[in-house]
Amino acid sequence: MYRPATTAAIVLTVASALTLTACGGSGGAGVAADAKQTLTVWAMGTEGEKLADVAKAYEKSHTNITVKVTPVGWDVAHQKLVAAAAAGKLPDVVQMGGTYLGEFADMGALEPIDTKTFKQGDFFPAAWQQASYGGKTYGVPWYVDTRVLYYRTDLAAKAGIKSPPATMGDLQKAAEAYQAKAGTKWGLSIQPGGLDTVQSFYPFLYSAGGEILTQDGKPVVNSPEAVNALKNYGSYFSKGLSEKSVRPGYDVTKDFNNGSVPMFFGGPWVMSLLDDNYPDLKGKWAVAAVPADKSSVSMAGGSSLAISADSEHKPAAKQFISYLADVKGQADWYQRTRDLPANKASWESGELATDANLKIWRRQMETAKTPPSEPKLTEFTSKVDAAIEQVTQGHSAPKAALDKAQSEIEGLTR
Repeated sequence: MYRPATTAAIVLTVASALTLTACGGSGGAGVAADAKQTLTVWAMGTEGEKLADVAKAYEKSHTNITVKVTPVGWDVAHQKLVAAAAAGKLPDVVQMGGTYLGEFADMGALEPIDTKTFKQGDFFPAAWQQASYGGKTYGVPWYVDTRVLYYRTDLAAKAGIKSPPATMGDLQKAAEAYQAKAGTKWGLSIQPGGLDTVQSFYPFLYSAGGEILTQDGKPVVNSPEAVNALKNYGSYFSKGLSEKSVRPGYDVTKDFNNGSVPMFFGGPWVMSLLDDNYPDLKGKWAVAAVPADKSSVSMAGGSSLAISADSEHKPAAKQFISYLADVKGQADWYQRTRDLPANKASWESGELATDANLKIWRRQMETAKTPPSEPKLTEFTSKVDAAIEQVTQGHSAPKAALDKAQSEIEGLTR
């Protein structure tokens, strides 16, 4: 998922209104699931566009239900959600990105889910964690996202690289070999700065044993493990293996296709982009797990489906979410979007069970990590974004940059 920067001013302006509006709607039974009614649903980005088709299919088997899906762009999603929550006008069902849920659960805008219907063990651990806050679960995992390594196999042969990098040390050696022996302009594409640079940094951070927050919400971004991870990350820029300046909207697949970038970390949707846009590249690339430092750990992303605390259609909303989150619904959603299913049982049959590349994604998801849901998570990660950029641009040493981020995050938690 892509998330916009947190609009702190909006949050502060509406905080008191949220206390009055979002917390008051969860008491009544509302409309029965079998009554004639309209469910309102907000979904973001591509998911918002694709979900309307699923809703039409759902209406055919649930003739009493009309599902009104409103697509919302990720660039405006946060502002629209805050405004709607303040006015007590959130839709019945809302897609919650991983960085949003803690904020809106803390506001009292979301209804805790029925954990007898939706069971923790059915979903990837990180996906369930993203949907939980303060000891309760407020969302049903819908799809998951992680990052793995994409690499050019044909250029690897020219560089004398016989297997994908297994360790972080191997990764840097491979980047050097691609440049020196295969003639690539860069060795590895990673983000040098700007919004959400932290998402590019997560595989290095988590594999080194570092994290931004402990599970109880304590900032630990300047731990020795995190400092070592940022040293490693920054070394790609100081050695000329990664580009220091990447233009807004940069599409790494173009440079992957022309051979100037031989490796990058990317999400599952990139496989379809490569197949669709660069058919001549087929057979010349592969994916591999994140190279291990202390271990091989990638970031966990994705989205959950939540019910508004103010909804008068909670039983019908619960049924609709069940339809989307069960094994059949998850497999159908994968075919429509290529979003990876959050329900683990969906991976036991069909393409998800047999495709060699997809097996890599599943293994990576089993160990993927995510920060605990926190109301100010986007503000915390923005401080880490800034620290990373200071290092990649040569303006600060890793420890000094992360010490500053730690201090700033601690200030936000007081």
